[in-house]
Amino acid sequence: MPKNKTHSGAKKRFRVTGSGKLMREQTNKRHLLEVKSSRRKRRLSKDQTVAAADVRQAKKLLGL
Repeated sequence: MPKNKTHSGAKKRFRVTGSGKLMREQTNKRHLLEVKSSRRKRRLSKDQTVAAADVRQAKKLLGL
């Protein structure tokens, strides 16, 4: 049985913490940044945990 490949898009989007939680970047931090307030941009810089409903599928794509 060959090894399963990690999904290339998923490995760029998700990371696993030491405790095993999946983290993701927030949206809306890529372009049109001059119209967004500094406070909003700073808030968007922090990583978020992946929603509970999506964890199973994300782990499957990452090969976990």
